[in-house]
Amino acid sequence: MTKKYEELISELREIVKKIEDNNTSLDEMITLYEQGTILVRQCEDRLTEIEVKITELGRES
Repeated sequence: MTKKYEELISELREIVKKIEDNNTSLDEMITLYEQGTILVRQCEDRLTEIEVKITELGRES
């Protein structure tokens, strides 16, 4: 199931909070950063899908 854009952004915000937390180890920060980059790509893909859909809807009008 594809996550909603808002869900992806929420997960990214949580990752940023953890990375900025002074209690997070360097190893955990690296793992979180990797997860964040995957989420950013998913957000970009989702936005591209939405843009295509909006463009198609505009053509139908």
